[in-house]
Formats: sequence, structure tokens, C-alpha cells
Amino acid sequence: MTSPTSSTRLRAVVTGASSGIGAATVRRLSAEGWDVVAVARREAKLEALAAETGAQVQVADVTSEQEVARLVASVTAAGPVHALVNNAGGALGTDTIEQGSAEDWQKMFDVNVLGVLRVTQGFLPALRASGRGDVLVMSSTAGHIAYEGGGGYVAAKHGAHSIAATLRLELAGEPVRVIEIAPGMVATEEFTLKRVGGDAEKAAKVYEGVEMPLTAEDVADGIVWTLTRPHHVNVDLLVLRPIAQAAQHKVARNSGL
Repeated sequence: MTSPTSSTRLRAVVTGASSGIGAATVRRLSAEGWDVVAVARREAKLEALAAETGAQVQVADVTSEQEVARLVASVTAAGPVHALVNNAGGALGTDTIEQGSAEDWQKMFDVNVLGVLRVTQGFLPALRASGRGDVLVMSSTAGHIAYEGGGGYVAAKHGAHSIAATLRLELAGEPVRVIEIAPGMVATEEFTLKRVGGDAEKAAKVYEGVEMPLTAEDVADGIVWTLTRPHHVNVDLLVLRPIAQAAQHKVARNSGL
């Protein structure tokens, strides 16, 4: 992997950066020599990440148009932007369609779909102006195939996938790549726990018997790899799964684990 030199130092904005894949991406990009702006709602976690990595931090909620506007104005006033990593997202609930919570669905759409829209719209002028911009959308294997009990999240991540696919067509001929990362089973400290309402036992069962699910660092490695390809190379879609997960419904589980 080639790091930017001091004369071509690149700058990235990473949303959802306070934990999990976002925080791991900030660490990896910083280690690769990028200037990184870490964005999330939780200021204390961002400050700890900044102390560790040297990243700049911006507190913002991607579901707020006003906060996104302030974020864009602050970041672009401080310099060029070469990459936007739309990582902020999340899942709520495992209900069937029949029993699904419209409130949970609305929250998932607001962050996974409209959050990507707001932030991407805000930074596109700066990405164009950089002459070698990247928009990276974090979708999911849930954005490509449905599964029971995942209707709201599946629909939201299909929306994120559609944003990436459509934007790539609309920007054809411009100096902006559009990259989609679609992870499968990733064991992070918060994602599944939040999805099941804080029930640690229920969250643990999701990965029970699965030998080595993906980690946040595995996904960050994929993100950084796509961003550091020569800029004429566009990785349209990168699907990442642990070897134990052959497909959305085919997971090898070892009863001895």
C-alpha cells in the first residue's frame, strides 16, 4: 500500500468514526499518512481517537441537515477533501415485516440512506475540486439480499446500495470514484448490541459458533485498499465475508466454540 507523500497528502472525512469500523478506518488512514477528519456524535470518544491518531474531529449528526451543513462548511474551509467515507449507519430490531416498528424503520432510513445523501451532497463540490475525489458508501450484504427478521435494515441498505450505483452513473466522466463496501458478519463492540436493544446474551448468539467473524480492522483494511488504488481504478463493489459465511443464509457454526 502506498502512502501519500508530503507533497500529495490526501484528506479524508470518515463518518460514524467514534467506534467500530469508522474508528478502525481513521486509525488505518492516519497510519497511511492521510489527514483524517473523524465525524460522529460522541465527542468524548472522538477526542480519545484524536489523541491516539492525530486525526481532526468534528461532532455532527448525519441525520441533521443543519449539523451536516456546519460540518461541510468547517471541513472545506480548512482544506481540500479527497475522500468521503460514508460509514455512519446502524440496525434496529429483528422484527418481521408484520411486526416491524415504523419508528425503527424511519431511524434506519434517516441514518443509512438520508445520512449518506446529506453528507455526499455536501461534500461533492469539494471532491470534484480536488481533482481525484472518492465517495465510499458502506452498505452491507443486507443491501444485496433479503433475510427474515431484517426487513428494515435490508431495505435501508438496499437504499445505500442504490445511492452508490446511481451516483456512479451520474458522475461518469468526472474525477470522482464511487466505491461500495458490503460487509457480511462483522463482530464489533456495538452494532449487534444496539440492534437487539442492549441484550448482551442475544447479541452473543448471533456469532455463536462462528470461527473468526470479520473484525472492524478487516473492513477498514478493505476500505483503505480501495481508496489507495491508482485513481483510474474504481472498485465498484467489494463484498467482504468471513470464510465461515458462504452466503447470507449459509454460516458454518462449530458447536465446540
